[in-house]
Order: sequence, then structure tokens, then C-alpha cells
Amino acid sequence: MERTTTINTENLPAHIAIIMDGNGRWAKKQGMMRVFGHENGTKAVRETVEACAKIGIKHLTLYAFSTENWNRPRLEVETLMKLLISSLKNELPTLQENNIRLNMVGNMKMLPDNAQKQLQDVINKTCNNKHMTLTLALSYGSREEMVCAVKTICEKVQSGELSVDDINEEVISGHLYTFDLPDVDLVIRTSGEQRISNFLLWQIAYAEFYFTDVLWPDFREKDLHEAIISYQNRERRFGKTSEQIK
Repeated sequence: MERTTTINTENLPAHIAIIMDGNGRWAKKQGMMRVFGHENGTKAVRETVEACAKIGIKHLTLYAFSTENWNRPRLEVETLMKLLISSLKNELPTLQENNIRLNMVGNMKMLPDNAQKQLQDVINKTCNNKHMTLTLALSYGSREEMVCAVKTICEKVQSGELSVDDINEEVISGHLYTFDLPDVDLVIRTSGEQRISNFLLWQIAYAEFYFTDVLWPDFREKDLHEAIISYQNRERRFGKTSEQIK
């Protein structure tokens, strides 16, 4: 396989998912509180979203707030929710300008009412945009997602809408929060940590992983490019041998 040093636009990952990690450590290095890191992390979000749209990525999913994050200090959670609301307001023109549709996966009912309202407003206003889908994983946990899917499928079996023999991978995928998204091709995690953290466990079954020591607030377009180039220099076999792929 010939190695590439520049992005090949003919071999782009259709779906990139990013675990945005390192805001707190970035702030600590500056001698500041964790919330300062979250505030500066929004700059990395903007640049990454615009860079993906420019390259031609069709789907970008950002792990913004997990179900476990509700256990963080109250001030930090409140600050994150305020940042979510302000970012949605501020970035709507950018989403419209770049023809980006906003999507959300997770338990929206757990979010504060004003955050739900602002999120739904931006989702509605961008629903006809076609160039790229930006999905925010908010109040999201993959295990909770799977439990919800199993319960819904069981209810359909009980009602006779489905039979046990009807249940396959396609049915399960169709009952997840991500029912209208393709499986993930590339997972990027910043800050040097190398774990999944309950993120898209079903959807990343055959994804490639890219770990970088860069803290999220410092993540820029060049870092995204490096991740994509790394992805393009790998052989994706999906259980087959190299000879079968060739």
C-alpha cells in the first residue's frame, strides 16, 4: 500500500467522531480554572467543523457531554450548559454559511429547558442543509443508548410488530440514536488518553482509531489533517485478508 503524505479527497472517511479531551488539563497548565479550558475549547470546535466541511467530510460527531459528566462539580456543569447555549447562538450563521445540518444524539430531556430550546431551534433552522451533518453527543452514553434500543425492540416484539427472528444488526442499528447516520470510520481522541469512554460502542465496530497528545483547545486544522492522513495510510480489511482486499 503506497503511503500518502497529503489528504486524498477520493479516500475520505465518511464519518469522523471526536472525543474532545483535555480542556481541564489545558486550563491547569495556564494556571486557570477548568471552565477556562472549556471556553477555549469552543475555538477548536469551530475550526474543526469548518475544516471538515472544507475537506468534504459528510458526517462529524463530537462527544460534547456524556451521561457521566453530570457527576462533575455543579459550577462546571452549569458553565458547560451556558457555553452550549451561547455557542449554538453564535455558530448558527457559520452552520448556515457552510450548509451544515445540526443533529443531536443523547438524552435531550436531561438538558436544561433553555438549552433544549436553543438546541432544537438550531436543529430546525439547519434541517435542510446538505453539505455536512454535525452531530453533538450531549448527555450521551452508549450503554444507555443500547438499553433504550433493547427496550423499544422488546416492546415491538410483545406487540407483534416484530418477531424475534426479525432481529438482526440492521434492526438494532435502526433503533439507536444514530439510526440515520453511517457507522464511524475514524475516531479521534485528543490529550493522550486511549479509551472509548462509553462513546458509540456499536457504531465504531470497524472504525480506525487515532490518538494524539494535543489537548483539545490546541487542536487545529493541521492536527485534523494528520489524523485523516494516518487513516488513509491504513488498510481497512473488515475481517478479510490483505490478499482479498487487493
